[in-house]
Amino acid sequence: MNASSPATTNPATTASSSLFTTRAFWDGFWRTSGLQFLAILIVAYVVYGYQPPVGASADALVAFYQGERARLLIAAVLGGMALLYLMWFAAAIRTVLADAGQDGWGAAATASSAALGGLFLLLMTATSGLAYSITASGNHTLVSALNDLAWAGTVLSSFPRAMLIMAGSFGLWRAKLIPNTFFAAGVLAVVLNFMGGTTWLSGGFWAPDGVYARFALPLIDVVWVLAVSQVLLKRQPARTGW
Repeated sequence: MNASSPATTNPATTASSSLFTTRAFWDGFWRTSGLQFLAILIVAYVVYGYQPPVGASADALVAFYQGERARLLIAAVLGGMALLYLMWFAAAIRTVLADAGQDGWGAAATASSAALGGLFLLLMTATSGLAYSITASGNHTLVSALNDLAWAGTVLSSFPRAMLIMAGSFGLWRAKLIPNTFFAAGVLAVVLNFMGGTTWLSGGFWAPDGVYARFALPLIDVVWVLAVSQVLLKRQPARTGW
């Protein structure tokens, strides 16, 4: 009598059939990276709190950077995680545009997100350094300068933000993946972000720490990321880039 050999399980086959090893899973996961970026960024923003304005007093700076040290360092960790998802969000845009034959706009999205991420990482380094030890050193001139530098960097971040929105909006429109109304809204967002780079008044609405730069522009950018994320989730890839 021939004994039947017991069924064996190939570990490689089992691993390859796992949900977490499929390209479809990672493609869908990274297409939601824009939503993950916003979620983490909003939490980091709330934890970080209201940074002292340009020219704040020494007492206000010490109360914020030294008095809220633990909270600011937690916000730095969350902000770093948010930047990672920003990079993946731009990569997801590039993959969709490459599928549609718009590689140039996809490359522009990658470049602008890298510039934006690098600038924000530099600003987070400055504010984290203030919270970690610089403020405690008692050098109020340096603390004030770095605080003002952070606000100036926020203004200048308007330019890579504008380029990212431009690359995504123009690329998706050229690929016929968004309607003209969406494209027009994207162009308006580009113009408004470019205008954010001019907010250099010493005080008021158009100051680096004013309402436009601190609240209006971030809200515009959040709406754009949400809208593009919806496009990415609905788009069925011709090929996967993950």
